[in-house]
Amino acid sequence: MKDTSRPQEKDFELDCSVASYDYELPPEFIAQNPAVPRDSSRLLVVDSPTTGIETAPLHHIFHDLPALLRSGDLLVMNNTRVIPARLYGHKSTGGKIQVLLLEERQYNCWLALVKPGKSFKQGTKIIFDVRQLGIGDSEDSYPVKSPQLTATVLETDAATGGRLLQFDVPEGKSLVQLLEVFGEIPLPPYITTSSAADEQYQTVYAKQPGAIAAPTAGLHFTPELLQKLRDRNINQAFITLHVGVGTFRPVEVEDVTTHQMHEEWIEVPAATVEQIRATKAAGGRIIAVGTTAVRALEGAAQSGNLQPFCQKTDLFIYPGYQWRVVDGLITNFHLPRSSLLMLVSALIGRQRLLNIYNEAIAFGYRFYSFGDAMLILPSAVGVYYSLSPESYDRFHKGSSTV
Repeated sequence: MKDTSRPQEKDFELDCSVASYDYELPPEFIAQNPAVPRDSSRLLVVDSPTTGIETAPLHHIFHDLPALLRSGDLLVMNNTRVIPARLYGHKSTGGKIQVLLLEERQYNCWLALVKPGKSFKQGTKIIFDVRQLGIGDSEDSYPVKSPQLTATVLETDAATGGRLLQFDVPEGKSLVQLLEVFGEIPLPPYITTSSAADEQYQTVYAKQPGAIAAPTAGLHFTPELLQKLRDRNINQAFITLHVGVGTFRPVEVEDVTTHQMHEEWIEVPAATVEQIRATKAAGGRIIAVGTTAVRALEGAAQSGNLQPFCQKTDLFIYPGYQWRVVDGLITNFHLPRSSLLMLVSALIGRQRLLNIYNEAIAFGYRFYSFGDAMLILPSAVGVYYSLSPESYDRFHKGSSTV
């Protein structure tokens, strides 16, 4: 059996190649609608260091989760809420447009992706349309009244190719309020035939508005399942990470160590830090619910110790990363060549993860945002290899020496 107690040069070279994160997925495996009820989705369980190498993963249903964890474990969840970030309208000259809001840069000034992009020059005025009423909606049910919403293009953002839009919002109102009237929830581009209601693309504990995509590992939880977990002394703590468009963008450089990760705003409150410290002190395990929770926790621990944190992070986790906080992970199945696939590979190894994905495909699991889930237990996280923080940092900055 190969010695994995220290970095294997060939393995690391493969892990640095973006082509090594490819896999074939037939289109019919991309889930277009969520499971109903939420916790009836399937759960692939990785429970041993040999899973994906010598043994196969276990097949469960998501509502089995309380029996798969231990009393004293702590689930860390992302309580972000998806905003109705997709807007439709027209330019003052008449051309139809589409806007996807990314983040608020200043009050009522937002970075956005626009279509068609070439026609959005500085000074262009945009007039937005009220969204189509859904089933059960009425104009009286709208939380605010506004005869018109307009915005002006301030400048082009070189990093994203988007535009900075200054919105003209009535006094006393915020754009987030008006989005309930003018915006719609943006589903990922690979979901093309969904009949899901907006609330099905929100977690049941979504609280802090600001994301343009859901933290999808959390979509499987129901209030009843959360209560069953608490009854077994498996508690929950919360972070906030507003998921951005970078979640869906593939890594485009050949050498993943040169990839510049998109920034996302995160908050790890003091109460969550204290819960994590108390859990670890009592021998409990930290189970991150989703890659966004991983990124928030590990981003808040980059000083060496987990601390309360409220700012942006561009942390990029790939094989060789030295873990500081997270012991286990609940996650969905991710796109080829995505930074999320690389993050999960850092926990259990790239080839091992691809083997497990092949098993999931063979057994008909559903992939991506509305798909099934995978539970990686701490007992499955073997020593793949771990670069020192200094070596990891040097590699990520392009150095060729360890």
